Amino acid sequence: MIFAEKLKAERKKMGWSQEELAEKLYVSRQSVSKWENGQNYPSIEIILKVSDLFGVTVDELLRSDEELTKKVIKDGKKLAYPGLKSLFDVLFLLGVALLVVKLGVLLLNRITPLDLTLPGGKFFWNFGSLVLMVGAGIGSGILKEKYKED
Repeated sequence: MIFAEKLKAERKKMGWSQEELAEKLYVSRQSVSKWENGQNYPSIEIILKVSDLFGVTVDELLRSDEELTKKVIKDGKKLAYPGLKSLFDVLFLLGVALLVVKLGVLLLNRITPLDLTLPGGKFFWNFGSLVLMVGAGIGSGILKEKYKED
């Protein structure tokens, strides 16, 4: 039984109208109607509420409809993508910050009598920013391609 049929059957078994179910789920009656007609699917939060209301497992609701299962998986990936993307963005910006600090110190040493030294060794300051920026760019590209496929 697909999700739309299951939802309608469970609602009728409880003796509720679409309006009553909508109130219990804090959605519009039109949303319930679209779910029951197979025009749309609810979010995972609503699926959890439906599961609790009708005393059925989430597994019964999800596995009853392949399209709904795909939607929930896709929505989950969309939630994961921004977090990973943000991590790569932060790493890239950290690399840029290291480069700016190094160039700033070099410029100050060049135009002023100051002789500032950077702690951490030359290798870190010469290649650290490059490694961070290139690594973040590669990671971001891989992530983009992975989520483009789905």
